[in-house]
Amino acid sequence: MLEFDNVSKSFWTGTQRKVILDRASFRVELGTSLGILAPNGTGKTTLVNMMCGLEKPDEGQIRRTSRISFPLGFMGGLVGRLSANENARYIARIYGLDPDYVSAFARWLTDIGEYFDMPVGTHSAGMRQRFNFALLLALEFDMYLIDEGMPQTTDAEFNRKAGAVLFDRLRSATVVIVSHQPQTIEKFCRAAAILRDGRLYMFESLDEAKQYYDYTA
Repeated sequence: MLEFDNVSKSFWTGTQRKVILDRASFRVELGTSLGILAPNGTGKTTLVNMMCGLEKPDEGQIRRTSRISFPLGFMGGLVGRLSANENARYIARIYGLDPDYVSAFARWLTDIGEYFDMPVGTHSAGMRQRFNFALLLALEFDMYLIDEGMPQTTDAEFNRKAGAVLFDRLRSATVVIVSHQPQTIEKFCRAAAILRDGRLYMFESLDEAKQYYDYTA
């Protein structure tokens, strides 16, 4: 379960205070994937980062009773001077998983050959993106967070392999997608919400949310 209890979040833009959430309360239960529609500029990435603990609220509480992923596509957490193999083993130990399995899975999925044993600081941006995505899929969370959509790389074969693994994961996991496009969330979610002006409006169906979202756009 993921629960926001009377959560507020804002930041100073240099000219005004930008409100992301204003005393918002909602809950995401395991087994009920949620799509959150939010226009550009409303703080989608900040909201996702709060869900996984990368950012803290100004007020209120965020409760997590399940294994919640970092956002798909998140590039943080890697140590540039360590190889992909060493990073994979280190992160596996943090999550209490078998380092051999996580390393072997990431090596297979990234398919970057000898670069897997080189410092990730020497990798291209595309290699780092593939490695980060592979780590997320190796860890197997209860709830996956997606900011805007499925991450894609320039490598078609990797996208095919990673996409197949991800879709298999999502059959048994819960997903929270935050996007400004209804078509991005309708593939995975039945429940939906709209983030607008710091308020989160919950709807019983995706169709109801889309109608309200289009009407108030």
